[in-house]
Amino acid sequence: MYKRFFSHFVIISFVIYLVIAVVTALLSLAAGGWGSFIGGLLSLFGVFLLQAALVKAVQDVRDGRVDLDLRATLEAALPFVGAVAGASILASIAIAIGFVLLIVPGLILLTFWSLIVPWIVIGGSGAMESFGHSWRTVRGYAWNVFGTYVLTFLILIAAEIVISFILIVLPYAWRSFISNIVSGTLVAPFVALVVTLVYYRLTAAHGEPAEAGAPAAAGAWSAADAQAAPGAPSEPGAPSEPGTPSQPSAPSEPGTPDASGAPSEPGAPSEPGAPSEPGAPSESGTPDAHGTAPGGGFGPYDGGSGRPA
Repeated sequence: MYKRFFSHFVIISFVIYLVIAVVTALLSLAAGGWGSFIGGLLSLFGVFLLQAALVKAVQDVRDGRVDLDLRATLEAALPFVGAVAGASILASIAIAIGFVLLIVPGLILLTFWSLIVPWIVIGGSGAMESFGHSWRTVRGYAWNVFGTYVLTFLILIAAEIVISFILIVLPYAWRSFISNIVSGTLVAPFVALVVTLVYYRLTAAHGEPAEAGAPAAAGAWSAADAQAAPGAPSEPGAPSEPGTPSQPSAPSEPGTPDASGAPSEPGAPSEPGAPSEPGAPSESGTPDAHGTAPGGGFGPYDGGSGRPA
């Protein structure tokens, strides 16, 4: 997706980064310290707008074509900037505190809260609600998500090194200015793609509706299921967990013939342990009702869309 829609993603990133850099430079030259302060605030606004716009762009192109141009993408992202800004600032403060506390808590929060922006922009969640949604979506797949982000970080380091070697002949001031724009333009879409595709893949694995207003799949995972204690009985009619026998069937009516044709005793239950109707646990190795094979993990396709990630 990054290669196929490279020009579309790069144009969005380049325009936002260029406008931020030019406006910040002009304000700094015209108003000194106050100009730099206002430029810093505009830069933060641009960063949050870029996050929302790129997630919206990934959502747009998942069907294989670009339906929203630059202007339409920015207009679609603007309503989410406030929520993205609030959630991102709170998450950054908590993650920074976690890194101070022996690093590990920061890595945990960074992993479990990594999907707050997609949940706001695509899932229609509020700023505060996005933290709980992101945590529940990542839960059960945390090591997969963390490993994906580690590989992404290593790729970005390699890209930064290559860009630095290319620009090394320029003076430091120009090298820093151009490097920030170029690296941001190339890196931001890649990071947005990774995070957004992880969001789609995990919501599909849990059976959650990825987009606001979309119906959940049959047997969908829900927050209530996630909070239920292990071994708690499922809702009536819900499929049992893989590998567990279904509940005994309800007693048949008096005089109703059973499978053998003989009338059953009044109130006599059917044989326990008999396989239930559709929704019974699948055999080992076959996908369950959530669309994932037992044992979790990432599948070869993105979010059930049928296309390679």
